[in-house]
Amino acid sequence: MRFIVSSGDLQKALQTVSGVISSSQSRPILENYLFELEEKNLKITASDGETTLITSLEVMSEDTGKFAVPAKIMQDFVKTYNEQPLTLSVKPNEEGTGSLLEILDERDSFAVALDNAEDYPELPEFDTAQSVTIPSGILSEALANTLFATSNDSLRPVMTGVLFQFGEEETNFVSTDSHRLVVYKRTDLKAEPMEFIMPKKPLNIFKNILANSADDVVIEFSENMAKFTFGNNIWICRLIDGKYPNYLAVIPKENPNVLTINRILLLNAIKRASIMSNKSTNQVRFKLSGNILHLHAEDTEYANKADMQVPCDYNGEDINIGFSSKFLSEMLAILGADDITMKMSQSNRPGIIEPVDGLEENEHLLMLSMPVIGL
Repeated sequence: MRFIVSSGDLQKALQTVSGVISSSQSRPILENYLFELEEKNLKITASDGETTLITSLEVMSEDTGKFAVPAKIMQDFVKTYNEQPLTLSVKPNEEGTGSLLEILDERDSFAVALDNAEDYPELPEFDTAQSVTIPSGILSEALANTLFATSNDSLRPVMTGVLFQFGEEETNFVSTDSHRLVVYKRTDLKAEPMEFIMPKKPLNIFKNILANSADDVVIEFSENMAKFTFGNNIWICRLIDGKYPNYLAVIPKENPNVLTINRILLLNAIKRASIMSNKSTNQVRFKLSGNILHLHAEDTEYANKADMQVPCDYNGEDINIGFSSKFLSEMLAILGADDITMKMSQSNRPGIIEPVDGLEENEHLLMLSMPVIGL
């Protein structure tokens, strides 16, 4: 079994699927890439047992076959090359007890011991119940706006993923960690009503690949699995089982107190105030009166304190409300708008952040932050 491949193409393919591989595998075979050759088509698979990533590239060959090669060695090795052809051949080792991958460049030769490709797990069986097609740009934007707000709490697994909620009028992508909530809505993306929860690990990998893709993404899913196909890439992963929280119930309907402010101005002010805040609560208090936002942060243990005044446009009653500077900073940093609104009702109710500008006509984004009580 022999083929010739561009080192640049091979490196790009390995980078595409490498994110799923973990060094602490319970199954050592999963520390390998599975290479499957069918004449001019080379398919490369990586898996952690829950998520399987597959990409394909064109090579020069007339052979067929497969082998499992250690992922870290292969990736580190290919990264050392600029663009040039590499010749890869599978041969028996000297003892005749296994196989070697021989790699030839223009001058030198290398050999890597291979694992048994037959031990690599088969792709999970997949019976498609429903499918939907999404432009890669829309999915990339949805993930960029939601993934940061997912939870890391393994005791509440449904909140460690992103809710994909399709409908006949709109599609929502939702994330929450119970301290904050993000709802990214597209009214130009419609489908039969269906929803599922995708885990964050594969989505983080998708986000990075989608940013450089112009292909539509076909999502097929069954009761417990989802399959994403776009370009030369296929992702198959297990869905998070469980019912997502009723996020609409958390969003206050009446929010008469509306702050409009430059996003960067507010972000920089919060970052500065947070340095003086209590490190366990990260609380920064918003006191609004007239067109001045008074920011207050304090750490009584160390007698650190910040009092700041930020110009704004405010309509509503005087209000004094505390938020986590950590969460607000992350939300404001994700947004691309010049100006944002923060809508509030009472000091013990959540604040809603929405961009004033920077969105398409069919695109809506709502971010919610729970108040921090105390100080």
